[in-house]
Amino acid sequence: MRARTVGAVCAAPLLALALTGCQALSGSGDDKASGKPSPSGDAAVFLATGECAVRGRTGFGEAGCGSGHAVARVVARHEGDTANGPACPARTDFVLRVSETRATPDGHAADENGDGKVTRGYACMRNLRPPHPGDPGAGGGPRTIVGDCVYATGRGQVRETACDGSGGHAPQYRVRSAVPDRIDCPASTVLYVTLSGTDQVGCAVRT
Repeated sequence: MRARTVGAVCAAPLLALALTGCQALSGSGDDKASGKPSPSGDAAVFLATGECAVRGRTGFGEAGCGSGHAVARVVARHEGDTANGPACPARTDFVLRVSETRATPDGHAADENGDGKVTRGYACMRNLRPPHPGDPGAGGGPRTIVGDCVYATGRGQVRETACDGSGGHAPQYRVRSAVPDRIDCPASTVLYVTLSGTDQVGCAVRT
């Protein structure tokens, strides 16, 4: 028997300052839900691109986008894991890690690490209705993009926060532009930030 599950992944990445060698770090969550074959599109792919998800008591499942119950749409679907796979689109609100429980003929779980789950990729999600934490300056989403604000957390690292101060931490810097190399940043730049999912550097100024 097989059962698919999905789990919510990070929404506010921790970033290292370029001054100390910029590297983006991601957290993860463990929301889970049972999955069923896709009601639309490719039945072999759970939460395929363009499909919608509904939030249940234990996590997320599929729902028709026009059903009135759906809360988010899949804007991109990738195999593998978020650490090594393609980056989600810039305005992704959250990411769902998709896994599958697969039993062998003797009844034991067939997986690589014994937790009973086989990784089946991840889905990049965009809420059907506000709020949209992945929008520039909103303080969330799996990526830091132009327009986002950050604050220093110590040890040469910064974390994203809402530019309007509603995120619990006052913004200290705002990413004004993205360039191939820090030498291309304008003179007003006071901080260089790695923009995850790209080869570009974010040029940040004080807020």
